[in-house]
Amino acid sequence: MAGRICTVCTHAERAAIDMLLVNRTAASGIAAKYRVSQDALDRHRGRHLPKLLAQSHQAEQTAQADDLVTQVKALRGKSVSILMAAERAGDLRTALVGIRTALACLTLLAEVERAIDRRPTLNLTLDPQWLRMRTALVEAIRPYPEAAVAVAEVLIRLEQPA
Repeated sequence: MAGRICTVCTHAERAAIDMLLVNRTAASGIAAKYRVSQDALDRHRGRHLPKLLAQSHQAEQTAQADDLVTQVKALRGKSVSILMAAERAGDLRTALVGIRTALACLTLLAEVERAIDRRPTLNLTLDPQWLRMRTALVEAIRPYPEAAVAVAEVLIRLEQPA
């Protein structure tokens, strides 16, 4: 049996209904105003609204990131302008501060745009705990040759660079 079509999703005023549901307006009032059943509203709220909210949240995060990039670029432009003015005026101390500030803006911009990743990395294949565990695992399966071969193949694949 095919699922029923959501009457709220296909409603001409869906955006308004979703907004009211998000703002926790009473379902009875929404049902009366838009001529949909409370059951349909409850199903829509449970099945479709979370997906819509997740997409909305993602769009909001993207907009905030875009705004951050715009602000960092503006700061970079301003610091370069100050740097150029300081150089023209022969003010080397201010020019050096301008260089540092421009570099900080460029670094932040590179991090935001993911050109630089400063997160620490771990080489698990060199970790002493992993080496002890791998050795113990290999010793435990030694009496089972077929399993030992299968596990060894998997371990070798895991230790290859990605």
